[in-house]
Amino acid sequence: MPQSTYNEIIEKYVEMNIAHPFREANGRTTRIWLDLILKKELNLVVDWNKVDKGDYLLAMERSPIKDTEIKEILKQSLTDKVEDREVYMKGIDNSYLYEGYLTYKTEDL
Repeated sequence: MPQSTYNEIIEKYVEMNIAHPFREANGRTTRIWLDLILKKELNLVVDWNKVDKGDYLLAMERSPIKDTEIKEILKQSLTDKVEDREVYMKGIDNSYLYEGYLTYKTEDL
């Protein structure tokens, strides 16, 4: 599956979610994977601080049927701050938040 455009990358992301639909760890792993692909191909990453948890989870749930919603949500949150440690670390924090974990924050570790 090609991955040279934004749409192709998100379509691949949706396919990965379908292949591994388990909530525990796979969501976090595929979000990191998505950022790595976006960084490599487009020199962009998702600023997960700008992605609403409820909107994201609903869009991901519906994405196997129609992926336009998740494409739009993530597109609005793209940034070129690919080397910004804070964007990366807060993205990990939000990734845990999406899955219901609130115990730790990376800034406290």
